[in-house]
Amino acid sequence: MGLLENKTALVFGLANSHSIAWGITQALHREGAKIGISYAGPMLEKRVKPLAQEVGADFVEECDVSSDEALDRVFDEAAKRLGKIDILIHSVAFANREELQGKYYETSREGFKTALDISCYSFVAMVRRAIPLFNPDASCLTVSYYGAVKAVPSYNVMGVAKAALEASVRYLAADMGPLGYRVNAISAGPIKTLAAAGVTGFKKMYSGFAEVAPLRRNVTQDDVGNAAVYLSSDWARGTTGEVHYVDSGYNVIGMSIGE
Repeated sequence: MGLLENKTALVFGLANSHSIAWGITQALHREGAKIGISYAGPMLEKRVKPLAQEVGADFVEECDVSSDEALDRVFDEAAKRLGKIDILIHSVAFANREELQGKYYETSREGFKTALDISCYSFVAMVRRAIPLFNPDASCLTVSYYGAVKAVPSYNVMGVAKAALEASVRYLAADMGPLGYRVNAISAGPIKTLAAAGVTGFKKMYSGFAEVAPLRRNVTQDDVGNAAVYLSSDWARGTTGEVHYVDSGYNVIGMSIGE
């Protein structure tokens, strides 16, 4: 039996086969979880639905996570069609492309609101709606990045949004713990995703990562997916409020020194 046999997972943020959400979805499915999927908009439908078929997901719903009405609809549908759920995955982040260029102090007010709303508040909004559907020992998991704790070139407002997201993990964990539910985050190293393509200089950052990280390699979707399995399983019943790094050890290095 897999680690997640007889568990149901609802995954938000699947965009294509390169998504971190896809690595997580595949790993959850491999370990026996029943999968429900939500994606951002109609332009992604033709990419997402074939992936959903690969993991036997019948629940595949579009959701604009900045809309309370859209979130209400998806969770109402989940209650009807999935019933109780054990795992909530939030792999959602967005900032306007122009906010990921130039200087952070050039961030617009609307760009700031958009990044914080979609990348951080959406997780809070999902957790609130998921509580009535949770089985005992349910797990909530989101995805962050090192730019939440250190200034990363061009990450700008997204770094601030991820910092807010990691703080939300701690506050949600404090609130959800007495209910018997856990909340954690994975801070993943750079992965070639649709979202990463919008960050100026990402290719250079990605290519130089393996030269600095202790394991001397980039991380993969599989690395993140396997960590998500652990944090979503009963093996991590004593773990909540944590930001779990899956970055080949990059976060422990204080200074990059050439060979």
